[in-house]
Amino acid sequence: MLRSLLVKDYMSGDPLSFHPEMDVLDAIHNLLKHEMTGAPVVDHLGKVVGFLSEKDCIKVALNSSYHEQRGGQVREFMTKDVLTLEGDATLTDAAELFLAKPFRSYPVVSESKLIGQLNRSHILKALEKLW
Repeated sequence: MLRSLLVKDYMSGDPLSFHPEMDVLDAIHNLLKHEMTGAPVVDHLGKVVGFLSEKDCIKVALNSSYHEQRGGQVREFMTKDVLTLEGDATLTDAAELFLAKPFRSYPVVSESKLIGQLNRSHILKALEKLW
């Protein structure tokens, strides 16, 4: 069933993203405002270079608490080793990745450029449509 459905047809097509130089406190504000658990970090060409998750943002709070430093740049806190999904991947491939890894969402790319984001609820919505 999911094997015939493509990631690009169920992803969020206009994903929230950040630049590495962005102030991390502004990024946290945007995550909260959009009620998201994380967002890709892209360079000036639109290539995914990191991912800033809620877990990464907790590092900001601890850094502030331990070192009495407020904020910093996104690049200082983002996860740099990011797994991505291709837009033409099947939802079966995506579902298997969600089960194998602890991540709640993945950046979706085409030709190495960010085109969207897929989260767990997108898989469930596709499954619901099939039923």
